[in-house]
Amino acid sequence: MGGPLIVVPESSVNAWTGCAAAGSVDAEGRDDYDRACEVEDWAGVITVGAGAATVLVLADEPATTCFLPEKLLFVRWLAADSENELFAAAEAVLLDPDTAWEDGGLWATDGPAVLMDSAEAGADLGAEYPDGGRPGQAPVELPAGRWRVRAAHRTEEFPWVGVVRLVPQGGPVGSAAAGSCGGFN
Repeated sequence: MGGPLIVVPESSVNAWTGCAAAGSVDAEGRDDYDRACEVEDWAGVITVGAGAATVLVLADEPATTCFLPEKLLFVRWLAADSENELFAAAEAVLLDPDTAWEDGGLWATDGPAVLMDSAEAGADLGAEYPDGGRPGQAPVELPAGRWRVRAAHRTEEFPWVGVVRLVPQGGPVGSAAAGSCGGFN
């Protein structure tokens, strides 16, 4: 499979069914993976489980992605020769007043989240595959809050980078924890 990457609040990760087994589809016959694949923009928000929680979908492709908590920013490696080059391109997108930001909706979290492949079931993240290995995942350390999702991709000149920015909405949400970039793909 290998669908879009998603960011699921830790408290709701087990509700994510991914590419589901029988019985885990909605009234239209779609599983969680199908719904994530329907996001056509660079980022979007969908519900998980009974609809009380939301999931951030980093659409298009499962590009190597990391979260920079000090900037509340996901950086997506589309084409670059090095991490330094990639992060410089991401910074240029942030600083460019002409960046065309796409609105990805409003995402609410109750605290830390998990970056994972949308095809995987959240309940399977710790389970070993029959041939060895485990599903990939990366922690996303952020405080509880409501976030306006803003996304942009820079592909007109090399290096290519995608950025998804979280902008606090609706009152104080605390400060983001500092840390290093733990990537996932």
